[in-house]
Amino acid sequence: MLTRLGLRLRIFLFFCLLAAGGAALAGGALWLGWSRAEATLPTAPFVTAFIVFAFVNTGLALGVWLLFDEYVAKPINTLSAALRLRAHSGIDSEVDAEAARYLGDLAPAAQALTESFSSSVMDSAAHVAHETQRLRAESERLTALLTEMPLATILLNPSLEIVLYDAQAAGILSLVAPPRLKAPLSDYYELTTLRAAMERLSPDQPEVAFELQDTARGTAYDARLKALGKDGYMVFVEITAHDSPRPAPRPLVFDFDLMTTTKTQEISDTSLRDLCFVPFDTETTGLSVEKDAIVQVGAVRILNGRIVEGEAIDSYVNPGRPIPPASTRIHKVSDDHVAGAPGVAEVGRALHHFARDSVLVAHNAPFDIGLLRKFAPEMGVEWTHPVVDTVLLSAVVFGTNEDHSLDALCDRLAVSIPPELRHTAMGDARATAEALVKLLPLLEGKGIKTFGQLVQETSRHGRLLEDLNG
Repeated sequence: MLTRLGLRLRIFLFFCLLAAGGAALAGGALWLGWSRAEATLPTAPFVTAFIVFAFVNTGLALGVWLLFDEYVAKPINTLSAALRLRAHSGIDSEVDAEAARYLGDLAPAAQALTESFSSSVMDSAAHVAHETQRLRAESERLTALLTEMPLATILLNPSLEIVLYDAQAAGILSLVAPPRLKAPLSDYYELTTLRAAMERLSPDQPEVAFELQDTARGTAYDARLKALGKDGYMVFVEITAHDSPRPAPRPLVFDFDLMTTTKTQEISDTSLRDLCFVPFDTETTGLSVEKDAIVQVGAVRILNGRIVEGEAIDSYVNPGRPIPPASTRIHKVSDDHVAGAPGVAEVGRALHHFARDSVLVAHNAPFDIGLLRKFAPEMGVEWTHPVVDTVLLSAVVFGTNEDHSLDALCDRLAVSIPPELRHTAMGDARATAEALVKLLPLLEGKGIKTFGQLVQETSRHGRLLEDLNG
């Protein structure tokens, strides 16, 4: 039971026990002396002595606890956080020897261990970086080649969820809704003709033609379906310049880990690594959920613990009112930027589709989620997603008394925010996403492996910020 309490709280309870025990022993000694006296003695002096002793004893215990908390407990928490950063996130975090100067040889020993560990990791990282660069170059060549072809390529797993799409496919998918990996193809297209084509597949006919119709405009495309054995299907969609103009260069988006489908289970029992997260941020006309409006939205997606490059929402929003100059000075969004932008209803619906079956992530979530829920009637959607707040995650990993601003969190996690992107919706959403990716292994290192366990931990810090999953 006590092991679930924080180190500092356990130490505080230990000193409370010492103070109570000392008072009990003093009270017992005074009572024994009074009861053994040959003549009946007045009790008032003994009671007064006990009260004075209890007061002084409690003050002494409190003073010693404050010193112990400042010079032992806090440095131990800081040291453990630095070691976790090294062990689980690969961050070259220096051990603060000055803060841990009263811990004897513990801090130098920890520093020596982490430096030894880092040297071997750096050797491996150099090799991995070389191979990553080579694979990135090959991916860029493949992307360029596919972009030249008048075909949209979509790879589906056996559950008909999107595992890969190229720039051409992104173009036609975005005509319905923002493209996203792991999304059921039924979110974009009618599957009646696709399922009929699947029934026509056979060893003698491994590829069949069919007509694919989207769910938004009723547009029909000539397409071909090819079976990949038990691994899934390839869909090739013929497109014209009218269907989708020449796409802008963008990465080939894929995650082959999605080829293996997992059994759906309750979100509370789902591993953090198996969840899809959508970190997002809003810029607004002011700091009031009740009175202000959204002027910019940025969002990215995280699958299998990685940011999905190429999947993002970055849009200005016309608030239907002038943007105060004081707000423009912070986020640099002016009335000119939003003059021709879509309204909150259109952008909100796009974000809602983008975040289907996902956990919403925000820094100081009550503000951003509050704005989405405020405008939900205009959007025609409900924001009932589970929510993760990186402020609360920071408190779980680093302790309540640390600075939990986005800048401080990113600084601890070695996440850099370009100055020109700070206080922009996409810049802050991307920083939140990178922070979350580094926080996930730290949470797992603390034994927090499922979403239910995470909510249980974040709810302990409700006095710091409201946990929206409650």
